[in-house]
Amino acid sequence: MRNDRSAQRQMILQAATIVVLMISGGHAGASPLPAAGLQASLRPLARPEVAHTVATTQLRPRVRPANRHRVASAGPVPPKISPAEQRGFHAWIAAFRLRAQAEGLSRATLDQALADLEFDPDIVQRDGNQSEFVTPIWTYLERAVSDTRIENGQAALRDHEDVLNRVEARYGVDKEVVAAVWGMESNYGRFRGERDIVRSLATLAFDGRRGVFFESQLIAALQIIQAGDVDPRAMTGSWAGAMGHTQFMPTSYLAYAVDFTGDGKRDIWSDDPTDALASTAAYLKRYGWVKGQPWGIEVKLPPEFDYAQADRKITKSAQAWRQIGITRVDGGSLPDHGKAAVLLPAGAGGAAFMVYRNFAVIERYNAADAYVIGVGHLSDRLKGAGPFRTDWPRDTRPLTYKERRELQERLSGAGHETGVADGRIGPRTRAALRAYQIAAGLTPDGYASLSVLKRLRSSPGETPELGAPQRFN
Repeated sequence: MRNDRSAQRQMILQAATIVVLMISGGHAGASPLPAAGLQASLRPLARPEVAHTVATTQLRPRVRPANRHRVASAGPVPPKISPAEQRGFHAWIAAFRLRAQAEGLSRATLDQALADLEFDPDIVQRDGNQSEFVTPIWTYLERAVSDTRIENGQAALRDHEDVLNRVEARYGVDKEVVAAVWGMESNYGRFRGERDIVRSLATLAFDGRRGVFFESQLIAALQIIQAGDVDPRAMTGSWAGAMGHTQFMPTSYLAYAVDFTGDGKRDIWSDDPTDALASTAAYLKRYGWVKGQPWGIEVKLPPEFDYAQADRKITKSAQAWRQIGITRVDGGSLPDHGKAAVLLPAGAGGAAFMVYRNFAVIERYNAADAYVIGVGHLSDRLKGAGPFRTDWPRDTRPLTYKERRELQERLSGAGHETGVADGRIGPRTRAALRAYQIAAGLTPDGYASLSVLKRLRSSPGETPELGAPQRFN
């Protein structure tokens, strides 16, 4: 994997060097940024694709670096970059300037933001380090909705009561939901990230693994600087380019950030969180937030429940769900908050939820079920609600990446197509898994469990050898 990426970077280095040579000879033309580079959903933060990965927020004070190219860290010394790679990065920057100018960025902006910019090998290492193992959703929620985070959230609601009340009145999004996003993303501003965003995005765009996407984010970041919203040296955030109190990516900032203070700038970086909180509410409203509707509620399923009905695509009225015996988790009548679907984030052995339109709205911020439930549950706790009542299947564990790919390959080998065996348990894989569970006489909850994988392993028939991700036709 590392050799492949080194080879890819070497190709980029060579191509960029050729472009610079062309520029010096006066023959290079401007190349517009590919439209495909724009983030389709404009989510504020590009998240790991594993549904239950633990958020990297920490309850500790911020430490501002001494200058824009050094990050305070007690961690290991970052890997070194070779002189050839550094030359290649500088050549890439020179070629990028032409593409940036074609997008309307001025030479003055580029000179200001790109001067003395250096490649950051630590970011490339972080981007390549994807854990094989997955944190169980119950562990994630225990950390995300801890007593400390709840207490800090209640303090934040008191300290920023006036701002949050005005934001709620303007956008119709519950102040506790806005505060919960703030708490999940940066622990209420305590950990906003201190990396130089321009340097991070330039490094990731040059590295090439997701170059088109990160170049689009770099263009957007430079547009923000050109608009005068922030100085390049103050544009800090995570290593992946997410910024401010609620971790907006640059393209999301351009589309949804608001100047709620009225000072002429959309400032999501400073110690004053006003613009960031209002921008988060504006984002959620833009994607259809329903005022007064919960994200979801914990429910109790009847013993005879047909688990094939636990599908996000199957939505019914409260009356229809009541008729088949679903109640609140305390046994009370299911309230009517509009059409809803049944969600089983840990399968039939864990908690069950009735989820509404607002669940899908929070999903636009981050698509992982664990994150959405974390935001929703934290907002409920900030309103005074108690913890979930149903326990989780703690005697099990989530599948590793390799096991998820094996599950997909075995399902497809058994005639239940999953498409690409990429380790992502999406709608197609869940549908194939349900079909297999029904055929095998198992509970069709669509949950990718170790017990199902073991059952597939014991099934007769040929299974493709586990290798590179493959597409089944």
